[in-house]
Amino acid sequence: MKVTILGNNSALPAFGRHPTSQVVSVYGALIMLDCGEGTQVQMQRYGLRWRNLEHIFISHLHGDHYFGLPGLINSMSLLGRTAPLHLYAPAPLGAMMDQIFNVADTTLCFPYFFHPLPEGTELLVENDMFKVTCFPVNHRIQCHGFLIERKTKGRKLLPDKAKEYGIAPDFYDQLKQGKDFQREDGLLVKNDWVTEDGPSPRKYAYCADTIFTDSFLDVIQGADTIYHECTYLDRDADKAEKRFHSTAAQAAQLAKMANAKQLLLGHFSSKYRDLEPFREEALPIFPNVQVTIEGTAYEI
Repeated sequence: MKVTILGNNSALPAFGRHPTSQVVSVYGALIMLDCGEGTQVQMQRYGLRWRNLEHIFISHLHGDHYFGLPGLINSMSLLGRTAPLHLYAPAPLGAMMDQIFNVADTTLCFPYFFHPLPEGTELLVENDMFKVTCFPVNHRIQCHGFLIERKTKGRKLLPDKAKEYGIAPDFYDQLKQGKDFQREDGLLVKNDWVTEDGPSPRKYAYCADTIFTDSFLDVIQGADTIYHECTYLDRDADKAEKRFHSTAAQAAQLAKMANAKQLLLGHFSSKYRDLEPFREEALPIFPNVQVTIEGTAYEI
């Protein structure tokens, strides 16, 4: 499980940084979180294939978080996509997208499903690989964060060991579930002789645009990695509060309160060219912090 940053700036692109977008990979499936302007170009630049992208989540309707969406969806159709696409976003975006398609007389060549976000915390998607939950944050307009949880796939089979003990392939699924194997000669083959620990569960919390608050702390508690906006440095904390954003120090404080293992910082204001002060501000509060770099894939 990893997250690739496609855009880590706030409202305006600046200093080679792009508006917000990122892609989380879970067992090869791609999940997009926000889709700022230029996202499809960034995907091409960093080798992310939209054929594996089936779920897009939009946190809120400030343009830097969804202006890249019409272009991305249209390109998918022009290039012959056939797999379904599920879009989760604030309800008004559904009508906006329909209007764009209508005025351009666009007919998508793949199944497209729009899912309006609820007001509160709710499970949105669950399959055998992951689940995604939305939770409200505190911004100037309705805005949600997203918690992505990777599921375990059980024990990892060691095929050579299984063959050595004469275990037939039709029992392999039960081995992955942790069961022992009883041979006809009476030998009980212990599960840990032929398997090893599989991928453990992982939690990634995407804390979208928000003023500093602990209102969603219970949802993100114990996350392996938290991405938190830090539009401003502490010297501009008054601007952060006025515009319902956070500082790097506040993001670090929340990560500490959540007992997270790693903190990723992003959504930087275009007023700052140098991003190193963001790390320096957060580091004394939460040591395992990284200032995100576009194109970098961070392990969760």
